[in-house]
Amino acid sequence: MTEYVRKKGTRKSLEVTAGKKTTMQTLISSEEAPNFAFRKFVMGPHGGMPKHTNLVEHEQYVLKGSGTIEIADEVFEVSEGDSVYIPSQVPHSYKAGKDGFEFICVVPNKEDKIEIVC
Repeated sequence: MTEYVRKKGTRKSLEVTAGKKTTMQTLISSEEAPNFAFRKFVMGPHGGMPKHTNLVEHEQYVLKGSGTIEIADEVFEVSEGDSVYIPSQVPHSYKAGKDGFEFICVVPNKEDKIEIVC
C-alpha cells in the first residue's frame, strides 16, 4: 500500500554531521517516490553547512528565518518565501541568520555524492 500522506511528526530529524546546528528530515524518500526526494532542513541561529558540491541539483523553498547562501562565487541573502536553484556540481554553502533558517529541499532520485570544498 502506498502512503500518500505523511503526518507532521512522523518523520525523524537527523543531525547533519558536516553542518553546524543543522538537522535534516526526509519527508518523502527516494524509496517512496519515483522521481524526487523531499526534505526539510533546519539550521539553528548562526548554524549552517560548509562549502560543498553535490552530483545532483537542488530546488529549495525558504519556510522560516533568513540566511545567506553562497552559490559558485555569489552570495545571496534569502528569507521566508524565497526560492533557490543550485545546479549540480556547483559549490555552495549556507549560513543561518540570528533567528535560524528552515527550508524545503527537493533533489532528483539519482546517485549523489557530497564533497566538502576546502
